[in-house]
Amino acid sequence: MYSGMKKFMTVAAVAAISACTAEKPEVLVLYYTQTGATKAVAEEIASGLGADIEAFDVEEAYDGDFQQTIQRCLTEMENNVLSPVKELKSDLSEYDIIFLGYPVWFGVAARPVLSLAQEIKFEGKTIIPFCTFGSGGLESSTENLKELLPGAEFREGFGIRNARLSKAPAEIGKFLVKSGFKDGEVEVLPEFSERRNVTEEDASIFNAACGSYEMPLGNPVSTAERPVPGGKEYVFSAVGQGMDGSRAENTIFVLALDGETPEFTKVIR
Repeated sequence: MYSGMKKFMTVAAVAAISACTAEKPEVLVLYYTQTGATKAVAEEIASGLGADIEAFDVEEAYDGDFQQTIQRCLTEMENNVLSPVKELKSDLSEYDIIFLGYPVWFGVAARPVLSLAQEIKFEGKTIIPFCTFGSGGLESSTENLKELLPGAEFREGFGIRNARLSKAPAEIGKFLVKSGFKDGEVEVLPEFSERRNVTEEDASIFNAACGSYEMPLGNPVSTAERPVPGGKEYVFSAVGQGMDGSRAENTIFVLALDGETPEFTKVIR
């Protein structure tokens, strides 16, 4: 174990959650999925918690391919249109905590989730957002949902790239313990080092992680790092050109484990 890491028990955190209600809080995993990626994450969370689970959809389902979905979203955003949500099977009044899952579309939750937020305000509920994405969007989608659902309490969420779904079970397990929903131990990672200019070695790690991604992420200009079990984690600042041609800066997290090809875990734009 790295000297900068410590282990801590989350029993107290679990107790704090349980104290919110007279009995153990009831948990529902409620999610929308189109390709099945978010379904895989939802089922892993529900299994880990022994929680109820339900998938939801809208009346006019998004059943087209990638390009058709993009075009429909653009048209709906331009016209401020949302399809109504099909009636839920679950009685939300029975649940204290809702894990709300979705793919990220255009930096926010998929439009069926926006429909859900328009119809159900989740007053007094605790919401833990979780999402799947091509490059990132947990942070931006969570902020958007907070604006749409001011009567709900939001806690830290979970997000994972579609390209890294095979890593989801282990990462979800750690997330549930760290967040206090399961008993166990997690390692507290040290803070990132002081930010510095990118070296040739840093650039090679960045390119190995991001070079094959279909959308340009920019050129790395600075980085910081920290040790993690089995390797290092980097956070890069990369500068490129935005969709409108203006200067754009992205924050890109890269995991470089010993003996494995570096992979970027998320982008914050």
